[in-house]
Order: sequence, then C-alpha cells, then structure tokens
Amino acid sequence: MNWIKLSIPHLAGNENRYASDAIGSTWIVPLGPYVDRFEQELERHLGAPHVVALSSGTGAIHLGLDALGVRPGDEVICQSLTFAASANPIVYLGASPVFVDSEPLTWNMDPALLDRAIADRISVTGRKPRAVIVVELYGMPAQLDRIIEVADRYGVPVLEDSAEAIGSRFDGRFCGTIGRYGALSFNGNKMITTSGGGALICPDAESAERVKFLSTQARENRPYYYHEVIGYNYRLSNVSAAIGCGQIEALDERLARRRAIHAMYASAWKSSRYVKVHDNPSSGFDSNFWLSAIQLAYDAPVSPGQLLERLAGQYIESRRIWRPMHMQPVYSSAPMYGGSVSERIFDRGLCLPSSSTLSDSDVERVIGTVDRILGQ
Repeated sequence: MNWIKLSIPHLAGNENRYASDAIGSTWIVPLGPYVDRFEQELERHLGAPHVVALSSGTGAIHLGLDALGVRPGDEVICQSLTFAASANPIVYLGASPVFVDSEPLTWNMDPALLDRAIADRISVTGRKPRAVIVVELYGMPAQLDRIIEVADRYGVPVLEDSAEAIGSRFDGRFCGTIGRYGALSFNGNKMITTSGGGALICPDAESAERVKFLSTQARENRPYYYHEVIGYNYRLSNVSAAIGCGQIEALDERLARRRAIHAMYASAWKSSRYVKVHDNPSSGFDSNFWLSAIQLAYDAPVSPGQLLERLAGQYIESRRIWRPMHMQPVYSSAPMYGGSVSERIFDRGLCLPSSSTLSDSDVERVIGTVDRILGQ
C-alpha cells in the first residue's frame, strides 16, 4: 500500500531545465538572472508592487520587522496560533512578543482582542507596539479589513505572514499584498517550492532596495568590503530561483487542485456528526487550502492524536494543528490576550493530506479510512 503524504513537492514542469541552465551558466550563487525573473513573476502573479526573493520565509519576516523599525525593547503583537517562525524573528531583533488569540471563523487573529491588546500595552508600557504580525493559517485569510482598521487607528503597521497563503485572496486582493509588508515561504511542503526559500513583498522601491541591501550582508558600494550596519545572509540562490520559476508556471494549476481536494473533504463531511471541515467563512475569503484541516467533536470515538496514529497505520500521513505560541515553554512568560479559542482548535484539530499530486482515489481513501475509524 502506498503512503499518502500530507504535502509534498510537485515537480512536473520546467524546473529541471531551468535549474540545469542556471548551473551551466555558473550562476549558482545568490543573485543572478533567475532571481530577477522569479521576483518579476511573483510581482506579476500577485499584483505586488515589489518582491525580494530570500532564503526563507523566516528571513522574510525578520527583514520585514526590521524594515518596520522593530528594535530592542519594542513589543510586537503576534498571532498565537501559528508556527514558531512567525514569532522567533521578533526575538532576533531584541524585541518582545505579545500574543493574541484567534477567532473561530478563520482561526486567525481576533480583531477585537487585537484592539484590547494594543490599548492595554499602551496602558502598561506607556507606548504602542511597534508592529502587528497577522498569520494566514493554512492558507485561510484573516479578517484583514478589521485587523488593519484596528492597527491603523493606533498607527501600528501590519506585517502579513502569508507563508502558507500564496494565491489566497481576501476581498479579491492577494494575501501578502494587503498589509504594509507580506512574507511568503517556498519551503519544500508549500504550494510552490524553491527547495527552501521565501520572499518579502515590499510597499515601494526604496524599501525593497533596503531589504536587498540587508539581505546581502549590508555591504556598502565600495571597491572593498565595508559595512556600516549589520546585515544578513538571506538572499535566494540563482539555482533555487530557477526551480521557483518552473514552479510558478504551474501555480494556478496547483491552487485549483488543492481547492478541489478540500472540496471533496467538505462534501464528504458536510453532515458529519464528528467532523467539521475548516472552510471559507464567507464569499470574501478565498483560501488556497494549502492544508485541509478538520476539527473533531468532543464526543468523537477517537481524539485527533489517536486518529493521527490510526491513519498512519493505514499509510496515511496527517498532522496536528500548530500548538499555540503561548503554550510553548520558550514563550510561557509572554503576555497573552485570550487563549481559549486557539487552545480548542489545537486540541481538536488535524490536518489531512492535501498534496496537489493526490488523485481523487487517494482522497477517497483518506475519507473512507477516517469514516471507518469514526464509525460513520
């Protein structure tokens, strides 16, 4: 019996030809013609003003926060229900995270709690947070209109962590292009991949040039190595960008397939007693469904952890929902606003196989196996 994997790379286009061309040209280092081309293709696909290709989505968040002026002693508000890479760059810059709970419709940052958190931090510290990081979890857009309205009212910029959300839209606009900055990821399990890699969507040419400068060790334009500020080694390699150029040619196809897989899950369990499929809450939300996620009822015959183990016994890979940041030992002392919603989603949630390589029969096998385990 073959393994049905959670989310694996789908290489079926010009990736090998472009990568071979990059290697043959000896442009294998960071920078090069494929890096420029990949950035231009991302800008064209997303309608983004300026994109800087980087070595990881984590690096993109780091440089985005730096561009927003985050410095030691600052506070940055971050969604708690997320992967650690959303929060860790705050600490890289010597700042402190403040976590905010999710709302149940999108599983993303609760706008009302964000309002409360900003007001309270001003009261406690005497100054407003430097930035807000909102995450589009598993590709689902957040309530970005309300979040940005709250943040704008206090004069706090928003960085979108769209690492999982390339191709998702909110009110017709692509995720990553709505906040001041937007971070993308092209890790091996994402919608499209450059093996490892990411990108930062910037609001203007000046900020993009600054990000490029910092991502290449902040070397000044002199005939020798000269540095006035600390930089980073975050630029994407030309070979990785060549793979990305091949991948982005099939982005629309991959988006359609992930959405079709999700639709099969949603149709199968629309009347289920035990399974609720995480879905777009209204017409303004258009998730890429990078990963299709479910919640199990508390009276289900098995817990999410037990279902994961039973599925693995049938060669089906699944994954628990991200454990919220306020539940992580490393962030146990950070301020937290709310918490019960993200804790409940973590407690009852599971991500199911969503690779664009899956056939309809693969998805039907997952559905049938879950149904047998749950006795439905």
